[in-house]
Amino acid sequence: MKLTKSNLIVVQFGVLALTWGASFLFIKVGLEGLSPAQLVLGRLLSGALALLLLVSVSSVRLPHLGVVWLHLTVVAVLLCVAPFLLFARAEEHVSSGLASIYNATTPLMTMAVALVALPEERPTRSRLVGLLAGFAGVLIVLGPWRGVGAGSAWAQAQCVLATACYGLAFVYLRRFVAPHRLPAIAAATIQVCAGAVIMLVLSPAFGTHPLQLNARVVSSVAALGVVGTGLAYVWNTNVVSAWGATNASTVTYLTPVVGVSLGATLLSEQLQWNQPVGALLVIAGIAITQDRLPRGRPARLNLVPTTPGGDATIAPPTAGRRPVPKAW
Repeated sequence: MKLTKSNLIVVQFGVLALTWGASFLFIKVGLEGLSPAQLVLGRLLSGALALLLLVSVSSVRLPHLGVVWLHLTVVAVLLCVAPFLLFARAEEHVSSGLASIYNATTPLMTMAVALVALPEERPTRSRLVGLLAGFAGVLIVLGPWRGVGAGSAWAQAQCVLATACYGLAFVYLRRFVAPHRLPAIAAATIQVCAGAVIMLVLSPAFGTHPLQLNARVVSSVAALGVVGTGLAYVWNTNVVSAWGATNASTVTYLTPVVGVSLGATLLSEQLQWNQPVGALLVIAGIAITQDRLPRGRPARLNLVPTTPGGDATIAPPTAGRRPVPKAW
């Protein structure tokens, strides 16, 4: 069968869901030979190199040094350094599948922050109901009735904090970076490079940890950085251009399914009944807040995933404006 442009977009959409859903599997494998800080440093360095290579072979130019670089450095902390570290530390104690379920709450976190921080985002019945449903799903995933241990509870709290960082970052992007109308690849390159520099500076503070490198560990870090940040960024841009921001954002519903399936299949991770039930409630909450149910009006806040880890970025609703990406 001839591969048409339309079919190619479908393929890229599927590969995006697989790549971002697999990111938590790669984190878990990478931790077999690296500390969380080493994993994040390798991930950001490889991602920065991949994006710089993409910029060098394209016609995109990075903006001159100025206030937008400072804004993107803030984004680098909220969107790369802090959540990457939190998820990596969490996966020392929780499964990759569970981490991917928590990651799916990113659109809910973004909506919650936006309703508080952006005057144009008014609370509506559907948004409030969706947020309540989604956060009820988070509580079900946590399963407090099972009396989780302190280590597991703190690890799950770190997953929630990581998605809260994403929510803050996407609102910050919309308010302070989107008005500059930067090419998406330029914004992603600057923020990932800034994150890599920050991690290089902070590395001594995390102490030394013996490296145990093998093919599994190295390939996992390379997949997180090069594929998940570099190539996946290109695929996402193509999907958004072809389908629009709202339709492209449906990948949010697929990444936890991929993450849980890969963890159970390849790492023999066990699921408790409450985890998929809570995940379904989280996804339902996202659908309600985005007015995807029948008779709903399109929400003003479009949540568009942009790089691995199955997360979303905020795309202004005005036609023709470029969504600002997140590099994960």
